[in-house]
Amino acid sequence: MLRPTEAKAEEARKKARELFTRDRAKEEEVVKEREKAFAAQSQKTAKLKAMRLARDAAEETAAREAQTVKAATAAAAKPAARKPKARKAG
Repeated sequence: MLRPTEAKAEEARKKARELFTRDRAKEEEVVKEREKAFAAQSQKTAKLKAMRLARDAAEETAAREAQTVKAATAAAAKPAARKPKARKAG
């Protein structure tokens, strides 16, 4: 059997181990939550980036089409070049 002082020391060690284990578990839980939040933020950022790139591509395509339509309209509205009339000799 342990002496009273050894029993107290053993009880203190046991309590310290329990506290340490509990604190370590809390820290691991906090780290997991941070990783989860980081992953969610990364997904959100990737989704927004993809949406922005798609929007930019659509705007670029629309701008090209507008340019093509504008050029075609300008070419159609331009009067055809006239042939010079032949002059009579004389």
